Amino acid sequence: MFDSNEIKSKFNLDPSWPVGLRSEFEKNINSGVVGSRLVSESDRVRVWHILVKPGERLPVHHHVLDYFWIAVKGGRSRSHYHDGRTSETEYRPGDTKHFHFPKGEFMMHDLENIGSTELEFTTVEFLASDNLPLPTDPKD
Repeated sequence: MFDSNEIKSKFNLDPSWPVGLRSEFEKNINSGVVGSRLVSESDRVRVWHILVKPGERLPVHHHVLDYFWIAVKGGRSRSHYHDGRTSETEYRPGDTKHFHFPKGEFMMHDLENIGSTELEFTTVEFLASDNLPLPTDPKD
């Protein structure tokens, strides 16, 4: 697990964000849940399904493993990041993005559906990354 105080020292959360959103960053520091549903896990990968209906939001989640996502459906999202950024993105089916996190590096963000269609993604995390995986079970 990551050191919570070290992670929090890298937070630059926007004070104008709702209190509930800001508190999710601290609450989910050691959670490896990065999708709506864990579809498959092997000794090499975790495969996640993400489905966010219009007006709904995937809570803040913590990426520490190298991964990529593929947009199954198009749509629009807004994300709030641990470094204080807020970004809006438009997706087309088949869009793909890859991420690499050197040892000790991470990304935390939420995913809000601001469009009129469901957002759907497949995300694949690589367990043989520079960082150890975070637990996907809250009891871990």
